[in-house]
Amino acid sequence: MTAAFTMDPDWLCFDPEPSKPSFVLPPGAVDSHCHVFGPGEQFPYAPERKYTPCDAGKDKLFALRDFLGFDKTVVVQATCHGTDNSAMIDALRSAGGRARGVASVGAETPDEALASMHAEGVRGVRFNFLRRLVDPRPDEYYIGIVARIAELGWHVVIYFEAADLETRWSFFTSLPITVVVDHMGTPDLSKPATGPGFDRFVRLMAEHPNFWCKVTGAERLSAAGPPGYDDYVPFARRVVEEFPDRVLWGTDWPHPNMKTHMPDDGKLVDLVPRIAPTEAARRRLLVDNPMRLYWGVQP
Repeated sequence: MTAAFTMDPDWLCFDPEPSKPSFVLPPGAVDSHCHVFGPGEQFPYAPERKYTPCDAGKDKLFALRDFLGFDKTVVVQATCHGTDNSAMIDALRSAGGRARGVASVGAETPDEALASMHAEGVRGVRFNFLRRLVDPRPDEYYIGIVARIAELGWHVVIYFEAADLETRWSFFTSLPITVVVDHMGTPDLSKPATGPGFDRFVRLMAEHPNFWCKVTGAERLSAAGPPGYDDYVPFARRVVEEFPDRVLWGTDWPHPNMKTHMPDDGKLVDLVPRIAPTEAARRRLLVDNPMRLYWGVQP
């Protein structure tokens, strides 16, 4: 019998009754960044995890997808599951072709496992550099993984603190495949969206056309907070306007490691027209770009 897991006492569970968005998503919209957690009794959390979340399985994810009006989802492997991608793969198998995955793998992951995950719908791996969540490895470790996944046509998702961009610049820009940056590189939203800090990230995107950006994370980056997350909007809008063909958006459900508030996912969807004010920009952000990257469908 699988051992029971107890959620961390300071963990906030997702909102079970989000509001219906006022903004109607375009047909075929993709939630390009979300997760599944367990359920722990079926898919145990990793012994080396640095947090124990609330259970947030595929059934709840798919119910939210339908309620908000998304057609498809991209399920990103959570660090609480380590390199055991079973919960994520199970969600892909149950999605009827309406989901793709981003896995967590290690140097020890055999090529046969990578090929199997590709057949299930995995199209990338995530490298997490946040020390509060993982223990980062030397650059050579990641380079070895990149060389193997490149043969499958996968991309890399990187999650890092803004302060680390300068020191990791050479490593990041040396990666020879598509690189997708989580949460706009976690900028300091108390600074101007046109200031030197965020300018460095925008320069990364401008000088390296293999880089894409998820304009996600309003709820975790914002100091202004809900419902408007007003300090997030100019940052996301700048990226959407300057790189319209290399941006993605997602809910980040069930919002891991939120300590101060749990967002209303309907209100997060209502941010989309504020950061992508035209119908053409919204279609690229929500439909054309994720379909091209994850499903190989050209607009």
